[in-house]
Amino acid sequence: MGRHAIITGGSSGIGRHLVTAFVAAGYDVAFTHFREEAGAAETIAEAAAAGGRARAFDSDVGEEAAVARLMDEAAEWFGDAPDVLVNNAGIQTWSPLLELTQARWDAVLRTNLTGCFLNTREAAKRMVSAGKRGAIVNIGSGCNKLAFPGLVDYTASKGGVEQFTKVAAVELGPHGIRVNCVAPGAIETERTKAEAPDYAETWGRVTPLRRVGTPADIAGPVLFLAGANAGFVTGQTIWVDGGVFTQAFWPYQS
Repeated sequence: MGRHAIITGGSSGIGRHLVTAFVAAGYDVAFTHFREEAGAAETIAEAAAAGGRARAFDSDVGEEAAVARLMDEAAEWFGDAPDVLVNNAGIQTWSPLLELTQARWDAVLRTNLTGCFLNTREAAKRMVSAGKRGAIVNIGSGCNKLAFPGLVDYTASKGGVEQFTKVAAVELGPHGIRVNCVAPGAIETERTKAEAPDYAETWGRVTPLRRVGTPADIAGPVLFLAGANAGFVTGQTIWVDGGVFTQAFWPYQS
């Protein structure tokens, strides 16, 4: 029997690389997108080139019925319950606190935090029913630890993801299900390059490893946490940030 992974938000960026990395590692991968057919098709093509099997599901991660339907359809495609869930889907808006609308706040929390909760709950139910000792990996952010100005809703959602990871690990541990978080630092993707053309230079200058990360830098730690080598690791956050959020502000540094 093969290994089966569900990855949310797999049509672009870090999510697409996670899909291809899991496929290359021998997993059948069901991934979600939300009305991004072209991006999903590109991910499927890359997964096929990596020699594996992937299927796209158009699903709203923040809608309870849609998530339950996704889990059932993915399990039917797998022929089994999932072994791994990666909660990667997320959105980000930029706005100062005094200008942030409730609509934007609600949209970000719905996708990033409620989506993490719903997919975790539904995947874990199926893992428990199948008697699987599964693994769940949540994608956090530097916002887990530090306040990012202009990212009020995003920071709140990612801080929530880290605390959710801990309580889920405690509650699901007796079922043999591990729950961990990977918190990326500055990662160069299509989105970050579009937001700031000098993104790599700016963040590379202040990162101790003197470069920004790539989606490939995230895949390795996620695969580790999903696999048997992390069999006694749960409730943890792994910072994949080149050290940028470990260093303290130091006024004497040149």
